[in-house]
Amino acid sequence: MKMSKIYRTATCGEIRPKDVGKKVRIAGFVQTIRDLGGLVFLDIRDMYGITQVVTSSEEQDVDFASHIPIESSVTVYGTVRLRDEETINTKIETGLVEIRIEEIEVLGKRTKMLPFSINPETEEQVREDLRLKYRYLDIRNDKVRDTLILRSQIIQYLRQLMIKQGFLEVQTPILTSSSPEGARDYLVPSRLHPGKFYALPQAPQQFKQLLMIAGIDKYFQIAPCFRDEDARADRAPGEFYQLDLEMSYATQDTIFSVVEPVIYKTFKKFSTKQISKPPFRKIKYKDAMLKYGSDKPDLRNPLEIVDVTDVFEKVDLKAFKDMQVRIISTHDVADQPRSFFEGMTSFAIDDLKAKGLAWLRIMEDGSLQGPIAKFIPDAAKDEMLRRTSSKVGDCLFFIAEVPKVVDKLAGAIRQELGKRLGLIDQDRFEFCWIVDFPMFEKDEHDKIQFGHNPFSMPQGGLEALKKEDPLEVLAYQYDLVCNGIELSSGAVRNHSIDIMLKAFEIAGYTEEEVKTKFGALYEAFQFGAPPHAGIAPGIDRMIMLLAGTDNIRDVIAFPLNSKAEDVMMGAPSIVKRGLLRDIHIETIK
Repeated sequence: MKMSKIYRTATCGEIRPKDVGKKVRIAGFVQTIRDLGGLVFLDIRDMYGITQVVTSSEEQDVDFASHIPIESSVTVYGTVRLRDEETINTKIETGLVEIRIEEIEVLGKRTKMLPFSINPETEEQVREDLRLKYRYLDIRNDKVRDTLILRSQIIQYLRQLMIKQGFLEVQTPILTSSSPEGARDYLVPSRLHPGKFYALPQAPQQFKQLLMIAGIDKYFQIAPCFRDEDARADRAPGEFYQLDLEMSYATQDTIFSVVEPVIYKTFKKFSTKQISKPPFRKIKYKDAMLKYGSDKPDLRNPLEIVDVTDVFEKVDLKAFKDMQVRIISTHDVADQPRSFFEGMTSFAIDDLKAKGLAWLRIMEDGSLQGPIAKFIPDAAKDEMLRRTSSKVGDCLFFIAEVPKVVDKLAGAIRQELGKRLGLIDQDRFEFCWIVDFPMFEKDEHDKIQFGHNPFSMPQGGLEALKKEDPLEVLAYQYDLVCNGIELSSGAVRNHSIDIMLKAFEIAGYTEEEVKTKFGALYEAFQFGAPPHAGIAPGIDRMIMLLAGTDNIRDVIAFPLNSKAEDVMMGAPSIVKRGLLRDIHIETIK
């Protein structure tokens, strides 16, 4: 067969009855072959769709077509015709027509066994590492390919929305200096400067602020960020992308007014689910931790946590003594089987490593039933029911622990109860802002450190930082949360050298250390910096939500696995000693 100079005149997804009688050429992968003896039917697939092609009854054509390996790349030339009525396929857009083959040529023959089935109709479960090793085959699957198309469309749309609002797209460096921004840096050794290293940016934080000082009024970019962090379902190891933006002369409310329509319009365009409309609900950090046990609450879950620590100060219950006590009231579940309560207790102990999970059912006669019922006096019972608006048929779950730990446990139990009781509406996107984060917090060594973003403006400015207790200082910091996932973090930035130095002093940095680590900002703030604020919605997480997957690696073309390995390319890998010598590196076994 002679080689065609033109591989296709149409895609596999665009042929319709209007094309009947036309000569066309298509190209793609052979998805299926059906040998009916006298005829062979092949489904040819490209990224636009599937077209059925059929051989003539000539023995040579039948024999050739029936022996083409599945997933080989072919080009087919022939005449479009209507399918016989009994062979019409209503599941595909080209299902009314087919191509009678006049020429078929194998362009790329599959010569190895497929590591897994690519046909989307099969229910084969494939190990993630095997899928990632052969990611180029995995992407041939409709579901994975469509997710990448969705990703492209979302990024294009976000870019259009930002440009319409007058933002200038600016690319910032990938090779930069190391700075403490909450995670480990990826370091790149310098060949020209022995013993010195570049760092891949955890975020364009300093550059975006420097652009404001440079007079770029409104900046954005689709920014790659690099952090040496452990993987989670909603966090990709190594690298991720964010819609990074910054504005001069902006307040917290200015950022909200810009971001909310961008997020709302994007979710509205790419989803049919119910979406909370702007302005999004604002919840103070302190209230979020108390009511939801999390600074990224899932507001689809109607359950709320109630503090009853003061109620139990006078109750003789050893497990609750000197503890913070929280209650979650679940309505109309007292008739649940005992296995439900035992399952929740096992979840708390085995999964959360809690000491236990007490519960009480409110019976028909108003009495309490459960492991701690006999310890609850009437006055405590009445106060608990009043605070939680509980009634007959409800159940109370109790979490008792030390501060901070109690919030984490209560938040996880609240969410698990919501799942097990079917309270979480899967057809909604609920957005909220978490605001008023503490400027500082204590680490495990009781040392004061930045609680969120070191470049944030403290509420109250310099005077607030002079307070006796830095842990009481709040910052103009804000997170955008959707369905229990943190979509983005942002802040009104510190643009004053005096405030900057005082904030870093409280976190344990000397002025000399600030000069060394943040030299460009330290200098730039002394040249008339405008007030500015920004935020950076996570693109991968946004697409994860819109694609309806709970694994962020599903929405990335070539992701690292959960161990931060690229099993397809073999990274990280050992490099030759000569290369290490060039960059002045010696490895230690």
